[in-house]
Amino acid sequence: MPENAPLPRAVTLLLGAAAAVVAAAGLYAAAWLVGPVFLALVVVIVVHPLHGRLRRAGVPGWIATTVLLLAIYGLLLVLSAVLVVSIARLVTVLPGYAAEANQLVAGLTARAAAFGVGTEQLQAMASSLDARRITTLAAGLLLQVAGLAGNLIFLFSLLLFLGIESTAASARLDAVAAARPAVATALRRFAGGTRRFLVVTTVVGLVTGAIDAVVLAALGVPLAVLWGLLVFITNYIPYIGFWIGFFPPVLLALLAGGPGSALAVAAVFILVNFVLTSLVQPRFVGTAVGLSVSVTLVALVFWAWLLGPLGAVLAVPLTLLVKLLLVDADPRAQWLDALLGSTPAVAGPAPGPPADGAGTGGTFGPIEPAAGEAPFDQPTSGSTTADPPVDGGPQAPDARRTLES
Repeated sequence: MPENAPLPRAVTLLLGAAAAVVAAAGLYAAAWLVGPVFLALVVVIVVHPLHGRLRRAGVPGWIATTVLLLAIYGLLLVLSAVLVVSIARLVTVLPGYAAEANQLVAGLTARAAAFGVGTEQLQAMASSLDARRITTLAAGLLLQVAGLAGNLIFLFSLLLFLGIESTAASARLDAVAAARPAVATALRRFAGGTRRFLVVTTVVGLVTGAIDAVVLAALGVPLAVLWGLLVFITNYIPYIGFWIGFFPPVLLALLAGGPGSALAVAAVFILVNFVLTSLVQPRFVGTAVGLSVSVTLVALVFWAWLLGPLGAVLAVPLTLLVKLLLVDADPRAQWLDALLGSTPAVAGPAPGPPADGAGTGGTFGPIEPAAGEAPFDQPTSGSTTADPPVDGGPQAPDARRTLES
């Protein structure tokens, strides 16, 4: 074989698969570090526009940075406090429904016996569904949450340094763009797409959780705030997050109020979730992520296995970052976008200059290129689109426009 001849495609695929397995094994071993670091990065990316707006309003840099850090810490502290208090109440409330739970299990096993299910299987099922096991599980969950104190200290320290260094993100991206314009563009697209996805998901999750909590409280379901918080958190998990936040309150409504209360809770949950997450949320998120349904679902399972529950919450941003850096930023791999993206782009001639004001929508502006555009087309001179030029010329400093929008 000649010295400069490329490797056979089968060898290249095997080497790539082996490298992917090694990388996944390394991430799995370092999940305790990778998860919090990426979470801190995502939080800083979402809150960073606050710093830019304060600076444009004439606020001194040190005050803007302090406000940014206070906003990050306040958000996490409030969420953590509500979560810990709610789980503590769950541990104390659950034993009060032990009799109702055991009665429900007995009724279900009796109905199952009427359909010919064996006695031994019913006894095993009843013992596995015993209310004391559920209480023990909840108590263990509370201990795990309390054990996160050390990780929270590390996370807060990491957020402090990332928040301070994010003020120089524009200059760092300018330096990256001078040497690797495609990588800089991928990072800018990741920041914009992640910000839009998480901001819209957060707003929709807050509204959904608040509505569900109010309805649960009106129906007399215990721990309404906890179930609203659970709906808010699981809204970040695509496709299956709704079912994770759906069954616990419905089950507790069944124990506390009977089948009528459980049916009312289920109807409200399904209606609110369908309207907000199936109709409202996609309208605002648009093509910010650009991942197909099947790829998102597989990625959800993969990141949950790799990083645990935090990986399930961050599955979409993680997959978006991997796709942008390994596919969109590499001209030789851009054909994979037709398989991974939600709408395959059709190759065509380079587009002309955009219309005035196009692509400057800020956080909620368009992120993905329109059909017919290459993922990293170079705009003409004088363009004011949100996607900066990818060459290493004097136009590269426009990178700060996206991060501070």
